[in-house]
Amino acid sequence: MRATPQLAVVLTLIATFFWGSNFQVTKFVLASLPPWTASVERFFFAVICIFIFLAWKEGIHGKVLKQNWRAFIILGAIGVAGFNGAFFVGLQSSSPVTAALIVSTTPISANILEAIIYRRIPEFIRMISMVISLLGVALVITNGQFILSGAVQVATGDMIIFAGSLGWAIYTVGTRIFVNNATPLETTSWTMFFGAVILTFIAIFVESPIPALSAGTLESHLACIYIGIGGSTFAYLFWNMGIAIRGAGKTAVFFNFVPIFALAIQVVMGEIPSLIQLIGIVITVVGVLVGQGSINKWLVFRRAIKD
Repeated sequence: MRATPQLAVVLTLIATFFWGSNFQVTKFVLASLPPWTASVERFFFAVICIFIFLAWKEGIHGKVLKQNWRAFIILGAIGVAGFNGAFFVGLQSSSPVTAALIVSTTPISANILEAIIYRRIPEFIRMISMVISLLGVALVITNGQFILSGAVQVATGDMIIFAGSLGWAIYTVGTRIFVNNATPLETTSWTMFFGAVILTFIAIFVESPIPALSAGTLESHLACIYIGIGGSTFAYLFWNMGIAIRGAGKTAVFFNFVPIFALAIQVVMGEIPSLIQLIGIVITVVGVLVGQGSINKWLVFRRAIKD
């Protein structure tokens, strides 16, 4: 299969769907498992799956690890252990809605970081699209309350999740800049491996993972398996493939779809969104389309037909 920009968009959307579903599935995980232990169990399954796929698809090459091991460890610590640890810990005192809103600021952080590194100003249309998308996301996940009340309460969990979102922005840009001669699959595998190792040490230090796992319910363990395989293995792989094909800035804007998919799953579970949330969904999609130039291409196509 040829690596085209269209394929990158599809893979990125699939990745964001898996992450969007994580918000709901995490509720089942944290019902009986502490956060760091849950993160370890999640990546236990993820690392096994990703390395089986790596061995089958490309083979495991020591040269890649030798050349990039420092970058893999740092990116694994920041983008895997940091982001996911912050997500699980933060959700103990932050609501999924607030967490989704905070995480949706990642594209802005990634584009700003990329602009600083490359010493260039992001394209104006890209900045406009991010603002539009972020506005739509805010409407969806807060049901318009941020406009009506204008008050924002910052909980400890909110700050932790924000720190995690900054870590994910660094990971998004860093996998493209600091990793050399490695495929997206190799980058995903090794950063995930080192992130899982770091998570294990943290869990041992702050929790008692073995007794906690023994006390966990079947539902929590099944939820961890789902998050590990879908929300980690495939999501990270598809995300890194999107970055490799289209770049960090263009890929990061799709992170705004994470809360949209989370809301869609709620609908499937019987929770119908309000009118203002539906408006937010439309605004978010329009913002992403503007950033990708799809609307301009459609207008040019219409003119060509009329002429």
